[in-house]
Amino acid sequence: MELKINKQTYQVDAPDEMPLLWVVRDLLGKKGTKFGCGQGLCGACTVHVNGQPMRSCITPVMVAKGAEITTIEGVDAQGNHPIQVAWRENNVPQCGYCQSGQIMSALNLLENNTSPSDQDIDNAMSGNICRCGTYPRIKQAIKDAASAMQQNKGVK
Repeated sequence: MELKINKQTYQVDAPDEMPLLWVVRDLLGKKGTKFGCGQGLCGACTVHVNGQPMRSCITPVMVAKGAEITTIEGVDAQGNHPIQVAWRENNVPQCGYCQSGQIMSALNLLENNTSPSDQDIDNAMSGNICRCGTYPRIKQAIKDAASAMQQNKGVK
């Protein structure tokens, strides 16, 4: 089957029911997306499929056929996207395991809401679990990224 991941097209030989996570990690070697709970509950495996966050550990690859898939590697290879910069500046990662899924969920929020309230952030991020408890830093990083994205677009 043909998959478009991070604006590149790949041919993969995988059963339709194989989780997208295993295609991304095991067949294509993109290790940024993490396996967490395997039940779609923790958010570590979050990727975007046609711009929507999806838990790749429970999403059959057949769902992604013909779709635009974005993994953490597709956000900005140099790490210069405002969300990535804000993550570093706020020292968000502690163990770092959940961070790719956290960033993918935060990115979806910011792509749809350029000025999220605390409640908006809480709602958007509620499905992502951080074992280290860096939630206050995550929230601040999202606010900082929103501000930077507004400035980059000339929004005051």
